[in-house]
Amino acid sequence: MSKKILVTGGAGFIGSHVTAHLIKKGKEVIIIDDLSGGFKDNIPENAEFIEGSILDVDLLEKVFKQNNITRIYQLAAYAAEGLSHFIKRFNYNNNLIGSVNLINLAVNYEVKCFIFTSSIAVYGSGQTPFLENIKPEPEDSYGIAKYAVEQELKTSHDMFGLNYIIFRPHNVYGERQNIGDRYRNVIGIFMNQLMKGEPLTIFGDGKQTRAFSYIDDVAPVIAHSGFMKECYNETFNIGADQPYSVNELARVVAKVMGVEPKIQYLEARNEVKHAYSDHCKSKKYFGKYIRNVSLEEGTKRMADWVKNKGVRKSKKFEDIEILKNIPPSWAKDFDHLER
Repeated sequence: MSKKILVTGGAGFIGSHVTAHLIKKGKEVIIIDDLSGGFKDNIPENAEFIEGSILDVDLLEKVFKQNNITRIYQLAAYAAEGLSHFIKRFNYNNNLIGSVNLINLAVNYEVKCFIFTSSIAVYGSGQTPFLENIKPEPEDSYGIAKYAVEQELKTSHDMFGLNYIIFRPHNVYGERQNIGDRYRNVIGIFMNQLMKGEPLTIFGDGKQTRAFSYIDDVAPVIAHSGFMKECYNETFNIGADQPYSVNELARVVAKVMGVEPKIQYLEARNEVKHAYSDHCKSKKYFGKYIRNVSLEEGTKRMADWVKNKGVRKSKKFEDIEILKNIPPSWAKDFDHLER
């Protein structure tokens, strides 16, 4: 039976790019994706696609029984930090329980390595730039779920010998991103708004800072890592070094889109004010795979792709669980729900 790689979330943004790099390496790839945030036209050629959820244990068991899965790249997630406070059950099912299902199978079928995309959301509002050895103190339900998976991987390594690699990417953007999701991916949100002739909406004063990371500085590293034994059982920050305020980002995005921006400031939401990382460790291990694409160049490439694809309409999120203290600009989405 031939060796195969499983990529969960492979029809999504980062997952589809990681899959493409694995195929370039000559690997046979199986994608599992429920298409809740991904699209079939993202799926690279020569990847086997199975539509389904990582919450479907019977489906996962069948895939492992029928294939010799040697590595798992777990990229299936709903990465909406701000919204995660209000969708706790949905968040933990999708971002924790689904990963646990895969970890169980990885142990039972003796997978060589489990590559997990976590998030810098695990750090909370600790000292910046974040270092891998800082004790995580997540401040939202999304970060809590990601950190729980990290802990479970370490425990599974100690108990069962399961090798893992943990990546903590941040604010990744680029081609194939779901620009229609109004609850996450600020660059995609901005581009979608500009194409619709709408003002750019910014929570708070726009002085919060993030280091926005172009996909080509992230996906190749994740793809190659699973075949680098020196990376096994290590944790890596990955992404751009230079932080920008959201106000600065709005100007850059409007420029590459060729539009004069109009900004609408909304009530501040509960979020970490400044979040960016140190990447000395990832540069040491993966330097030859990191492209160092600037924000201006990366957003230009993404803008070209976005203009070709056109406006995307967001699916209405129906799984809201808590309405109390939800940002007013989101609350109108859920007026149909009982309060």
